[in-house]
Amino acid sequence: MTEAKGKIKVTQIKSVIGTIEKHRACVRGLGLRWLNHSVVVLDTPENRGMINRVNYLVKAESI
Repeated sequence: MTEAKGKIKVTQIKSVIGTIEKHRACVRGLGLRWLNHSVVVLDTPENRGMINRVNYLVKAESI
């Protein structure tokens, strides 16, 4: 049986223009589309890794 995981609210605070292609892919993988767009994602190691990679583009807070 799987345990319930927490959730993280992620908000894009900077533009992806001029960033590395892998970082753009991480932002899109998190579901972010435009500036100040917020999404709620599950607190998994995969999502945390993407957030850590693009920490200069996003703001994350646990909910």
